[in-house]
Order: sequence, then C-alpha cells, then structure tokens
Amino acid sequence: MNALRNKVLLIGNLGQDPDVLEMESGSKMARFSIATNETFKNAKGEKVTDTQWHQVVAWGKTAEIVENYLTKGKEVAVEGKLIHRSYDAQDGQRKYVTEVRCTELLMLGK
Repeated sequence: MNALRNKVLLIGNLGQDPDVLEMESGSKMARFSIATNETFKNAKGEKVTDTQWHQVVAWGKTAEIVENYLTKGKEVAVEGKLIHRSYDAQDGQRKYVTEVRCTELLMLGK
C-alpha cells in the first residue's frame, strides 16, 4: 500500500513546447504543462468538457527525452508525485506552486 502514497497518473496533451534548463552540474530539468479533459453531461443534458492544466517537472534522462521528443500538442502519460513549494517573487509576495515531479513518461499517439 505504501507504493500508492502520493502517486499521480495523468494522460494529456502538452500545452506548449517544454522549457529545458541545464544546471551547473550538467543535469537537465524540463518544465511543461499538460491538459487533461473530462467530458460529461450537465443537468440540461448538454455535453460539457472540463479542462484541467497540470504543471510537470522532469529531471535527468527523463528531461532529455522531453527535450528531444516532446512538442506542443503531443499526447503523453505521466507518472510521478505531487510537490508543493513556495517562493518569494520579485514584488515581495509569497507564491505557492503545485506541480507533478515526473518519474515515468510514456509518449502516446502517432
């Protein structure tokens, strides 16, 4: 049951090309967002699509795969865990971020 703690599985499409940074150590970090869609019928019987956006961060070899093969619109399956962090912005306000730290990536589609 421990394997299920803080585990995220998402299938969605990239909203933009990934942003890849190379760290001083030579390791790479890739940031990208994916959209997941849920379709349902509302109380009036109309078809409604709800889109949720998820921020994803990949490190190391996974980041290199993201850099070389993923572009806007590509469908991917992401496995990882939720990370919550905060930082102080330049204007002095504290910002809070929730993102998925990707541990596994599967490219789907054509």
